[in-house]
Amino acid sequence: MERAAVFDVDGTLVDTNHLHVVTWWEAFRQAGHEVPMHAVHRAVGLGSTDLVAHLLGAGRDPDRDAQLSAAHTALYRQYADRLPALPGAGDLLRRLHGSGWTVVLATSASGAELSALRRAIDADDAITGTASAEDVQEGKPAPEPVERALELAGVPAARAVFVGDTVWDMRAGSKAGVRCVGLLCGGIPRADLEEAGAEAVYADPADLLARLAGSPLA
Repeated sequence: MERAAVFDVDGTLVDTNHLHVVTWWEAFRQAGHEVPMHAVHRAVGLGSTDLVAHLLGAGRDPDRDAQLSAAHTALYRQYADRLPALPGAGDLLRRLHGSGWTVVLATSASGAELSALRRAIDADDAITGTASAEDVQEGKPAPEPVERALELAGVPAARAVFVGDTVWDMRAGSKAGVRCVGLLCGGIPRADLEEAGAEAVYADPADLLARLAGSPLA
């Protein structure tokens, strides 16, 4: 039977979480909002609109959400040609693909940003499809991104594993009914990932690859 390995991208396969923290912080600062970096870090993994709402609350002017998102995009774009893949990211995807797993990405990135991330991973030969922000109505922690990835893979939830680095990933995967694996390379503590639904936790893609035989992706 087919099996699907669904992967988040930012902070899971590509080392971008702290770039997002700094560029979101600067976008908020330019708009006159003082948002602590630690709060931004905890919100990374949400889609842009949800991230702004989460950090600024219901009392904000929602008409300015798009302006904040555009400012973040412009600031983040300066890193597009030098995004670093996390250790073992491409090798992990190729190993799983070679072992019969259907590899699909589930990410809030889209367009040029997603293209830059895929260039950084450099494993397009192993990736069957991508469920991006453009393909869903609701982003993580809603299950829709993971469910869309499963549709692309043609695999039921019972035959899938979702790998991510944030509590939003773990909650989305749990709601979609898939087994969840957490990675620490996004900067979120092990206990938080486990509480949100992670069945197993590894340091980064290289650590997961090294211990693949004993993992949910065995």
